[in-house]
Amino acid sequence: MLQRNWQLFNYLRARTESRLPAVLSREEVHALLGCVRTAHNRAFLSTVYTCGLRLQEAQYLEVSDIDSGRMMIHVHRGKGAKDRFVPLPHSTLEMLRAHWRGHRNSRLLFPAYGRDSRSAASANPPMAKSSVQGAFRRAKLEAGIKKREVSVHTLRHSYATHLLEAGVNLRVIQSHLGHSSLETTMVYLHLTRKGNEDAYALIDSVMAGL
Repeated sequence: MLQRNWQLFNYLRARTESRLPAVLSREEVHALLGCVRTAHNRAFLSTVYTCGLRLQEAQYLEVSDIDSGRMMIHVHRGKGAKDRFVPLPHSTLEMLRAHWRGHRNSRLLFPAYGRDSRSAASANPPMAKSSVQGAFRRAKLEAGIKKREVSVHTLRHSYATHLLEAGVNLRVIQSHLGHSSLETTMVYLHLTRKGNEDAYALIDSVMAGL
């Protein structure tokens, strides 16, 4: 009524709901991967988990991205076009070598198989998202995992949480995930009780005898 510009109303906005991501235990991850029936889908999903990759990052991995000398994977098709290197576990390297021998595509690590797997050797497009996501959903049901909002991306969340529980520094996890902000990585602190349990044990030992 007074024709005033009340700036206060620009700040009084309802906060959007922020949900914590779903996370699988190590046992659940192993059970799920064990239920993936096709070898190429199992290799793909195992790489997503053991290297903490986004689905699209794994899709476009190339043979030249694997640095077996340094045991690293060069991710240069990540979110925001940011390059990074992530550690490559020895077991994952051996699995990828066996997987590559099955298709021998000169460029793509995960080429499209199509109906005839023999065409993978010369395929230009990578594996389709729908194929991987379908294999994941079937394996999740077979493994009896009933947690809500569990998807392929949950493997990346589980990777970060399991590293944190194992004592890996949060800054290191941030680098492996390719997060530009530590605040983004800190969400995983809310997904594990490991830090709280360790803190209680330390406090208890410091205060003992008083």
